[in-house]
Amino acid sequence: MTIQQAYEAAVAAGKLTPDPAQSAALPALERIRAALAVPVKTGFFRKRPPPAKGLYLWGGVGRGKSMLMDMLFATVDAPKERWHFHAFMQWVHAEIALARKDGVDDAIAPVAAKLAGRVRFLAFDEMQISDITDAMIVGRLFTALMAAGVVVVTTSNRPPDDLYLNGLNRQLFLPFIALLKERMVLHELASATDYRQDRLAGSPSYFTPIDAVSRAAINAIWDDFSMGQSEALVLHVNGRQVTLPRFHNGVARATFYDLCGRPLGPADYLTLADAVRVLILEDIPALSRSNFNEAKRFVTLIDALYEAKVRLICSAAASPEMLYLEGEGTFEFARTASRLREMQSAGWGQAAG
Repeated sequence: MTIQQAYEAAVAAGKLTPDPAQSAALPALERIRAALAVPVKTGFFRKRPPPAKGLYLWGGVGRGKSMLMDMLFATVDAPKERWHFHAFMQWVHAEIALARKDGVDDAIAPVAAKLAGRVRFLAFDEMQISDITDAMIVGRLFTALMAAGVVVVTTSNRPPDDLYLNGLNRQLFLPFIALLKERMVLHELASATDYRQDRLAGSPSYFTPIDAVSRAAINAIWDDFSMGQSEALVLHVNGRQVTLPRFHNGVARATFYDLCGRPLGPADYLTLADAVRVLILEDIPALSRSNFNEAKRFVTLIDALYEAKVRLICSAAASPEMLYLEGEGTFEFARTASRLREMQSAGWGQAAG
């Protein structure tokens, strides 16, 4: 089945609404599907053909990038793997650590060789670079994978020139941006519709009190986004690990204790806000001097989500204005309550990109 046929079938089944921007991206996806459908000739005297150029599909959040990549992934008949980019980097760091234990001089080389030995097609969702170590690893790893003939497709919310923008020692990352431009076709998915927002349009996003009704509502929203699939997402922040227990396609689900009951700080929350587009946060308790440290972390978390335009869906013990009524910090919490209200408004997060 071609990508065009798969897309038309999804539209006919009512799973998709026809979108001109998505339709315009289908030939770029079909090029890769068709190239990977050609068997690789083997034998001593058979020269391996050069691999097809990869694809860098970028655009605003909720435009259908992940959906299109998943459609391509489903139709490709070749050894393949699909990763969320942060989860992939988690695996890469673990593999590099194992290689170093074995005394390997270049710990990235065996990781690239392992991947190249098992796949012809690698699909990455939500490429984002926020750490210079990751920037250097990704540059060398992609270079090795492409040299080995692996076809790479990635989605991102930003064009290549904006990756790791204003990052420390960014000049060291510029050769990788040049590689992306040389070895991948760049395609902007310039749809005017944010489908992820549309799925929440007109729906409540703040549930109180915490009871069976609110839990059922949260479960229904999560089931709609996750489609029965999820995995833990581990973020690496300055040598630490921040774990989101459940994650799928840019949507994360965690409890208040997961994110505010642990000693996390601004850098952790900024990385989290950069990694997710929707956060489902459950069981926010009443806040007071008895859980002052947790309340402070909650304020920092909301600030990070607010600035990054992340959509927040939550269950709480009380309305925003009634969450923090006594103890040090009640005056400052008024701003957080205001932001929580604003984040429930229609269209919140649509300016994210």
